[in-house]
Amino acid sequence: MSIPPCPSCSSPYAYEDGNLLVCPECAHEWSPSAAEAVATDAVVRDAFGAILSNGDSLTVIKDLKVKGSSLVVKVGTKVKNIRIVPGDHDIECKIDGIGAMQLKSEFVKKA
Repeated sequence: MSIPPCPSCSSPYAYEDGNLLVCPECAHEWSPSAAEAVATDAVVRDAFGAILSNGDSLTVIKDLKVKGSSLVVKVGTKVKNIRIVPGDHDIECKIDGIGAMQLKSEFVKKA
């Protein structure tokens, strides 16, 4: 059986402890059946309600400051080939001139 990544922080280092799965990085504990239910029921929608999937292209709808940097992702920036991941920032992508980052789906629209 393959152990899924942590639903809280996406760490790949989760391990089994009795009937639970445990993440050593954030100390989140969950049951394997709950992890399967979350993975199958998770639907990510953009700011206007369109369902997002892996490989979609998006447009940023709000200026976003890049944490730890003086860079800003401007309104209208195109983001290509996204990947949906579990967590608060549910979109992983690469933005030209900035690099790899995670975005919240509430600040993008499907292109």
